[in-house]
Amino acid sequence: MTAVNPGATSASAEDPEAHPRRWWVLALLSGLAFMILLDMTVVNVALPLIQDGLGFSESGLTWVVSGYVLAAGGLLLLGGRLADVFGRRRLLLTGVVVFAVSSAVCGAAVSPGMMIAGRFAQGIAEAIAAPASLGLIALLFTDPKERAKALGIWGGLVALGGTLGYVISGVLTNLTTWRWIFFINLPVAVVVLLILPRLVAESRMVREKDHRLDVAGAITSTAGLVAVVYGLLQAAEHPWGSAAVVLPLAAGGCLLAATVVVERRAKNPLVPLDFFANRTRSVINVVSLFFMAAFISYTFMLTLFEQRVLGYSSLVSGLAWLPLGIAIGTGIGLGSTLTPRIGVRAVTSAGFVGAGVGLLLTSMIDIDASYPGGILPGMIVFGVFAGATMPAATTAALHGVTVQDSGLASGVQNTMQQVGGALGLAVLVTLALRHAGDAMRHGVPPEIAMTAGYVMAFRVGAALLVLGGVLILALFERVNPELRDPTSEITQTTPRA
Repeated sequence: MTAVNPGATSASAEDPEAHPRRWWVLALLSGLAFMILLDMTVVNVALPLIQDGLGFSESGLTWVVSGYVLAAGGLLLLGGRLADVFGRRRLLLTGVVVFAVSSAVCGAAVSPGMMIAGRFAQGIAEAIAAPASLGLIALLFTDPKERAKALGIWGGLVALGGTLGYVISGVLTNLTTWRWIFFINLPVAVVVLLILPRLVAESRMVREKDHRLDVAGAITSTAGLVAVVYGLLQAAEHPWGSAAVVLPLAAGGCLLAATVVVERRAKNPLVPLDFFANRTRSVINVVSLFFMAAFISYTFMLTLFEQRVLGYSSLVSGLAWLPLGIAIGTGIGLGSTLTPRIGVRAVTSAGFVGAGVGLLLTSMIDIDASYPGGILPGMIVFGVFAGATMPAATTAALHGVTVQDSGLASGVQNTMQQVGGALGLAVLVTLALRHAGDAMRHGVPPEIAMTAGYVMAFRVGAALLVLGGVLILALFERVNPELRDPTSEITQTTPRA
């Protein structure tokens, strides 16, 4: 795989092949990545206001989050392949246009359907833009040390976007309306569209005669996941044996089974099935489903608890998430330090179990819970241990891969995380709503019933994390904690996703 990048021929003092404006491009791409990931989390604090403004049901509200992560996760690998074939700059600019238009649709939404459509489109935009953005960084920074620094800056700003989303959402909704959490994307998109074409030339993979895109695999897998999530959410309002639940679940199962058939027969599958022959990679991708199911459901339901039960304003609720970001950052530092010393398996397993303990502490809340005594202890424990798993889990996801497949491995892990968040919301929110509904039918006041539903969901999430920790401890192969960074040997090559 080679790159066509005539804009990268200017000499540099450090490296004659380095792009002379690469740091400016990095700043622009990092800002774009920050904005895109921000929109995955920025809606959380505004969820109660969006629900009131558009008339969402309790289960329907989950689609504001699930629509985004399902589209982004389901199409991420296809987005990486499209960038390889049609050009990274072209795909990136296309993704920015789609993101701007879909953000405008979300901000102007007058119905639940319009909001959900906009969120799905935002997820598609991320699937198009994110792999192309990362691929451009890998191409522009030809020196391994510079590339590592650039990817660190890019990843740090992306992580910061995930944390600051809660705070920015609280501030914007408090000062204006929830609609501005979407409209604020428009000027950023315009800046990228105006400046990026002036800074970087096109780059793409040279086409092969038999090169084909596995569009069928992407469509069947994404549609199958959407159908499964829809069926699970229907169970919040209908009996498990009803047609409203069984039919979409069955359709989703059939589509996912069709995905396996398509991937077996495809000449260029999105994910070759033999990729999962490595036990450690398979286990970490499975338990990533558990991790994100617990994580996304935790932030979703705790936000509703704070605003619906405890009466927090959107601003207070947004600021209340700051300790989580600090705790995750602390945990990432601890995990990075401990992994070379005690190993990937020990750090990842302990991180999962510790995060589960944090959720158990959170499950002690009641309608009179205080922030310092009821919410904060579990948040700190959860954040530190969850953060500690992140660098070790990434190492495990890259276990045994070649340089050529490092992008595929990273893309598969990201996909599983997105899918895990959507499935976790569907399952845990459904369990919480059914539990609350049963309690209310027995005369329990709504606030107490809903709190009991959240508590049960937190405990199920904790159980998933502990189970993940046990599976890691039992099934991981011996992983070298000093695994080389696969990007260090990538020259004029981009990850597949």
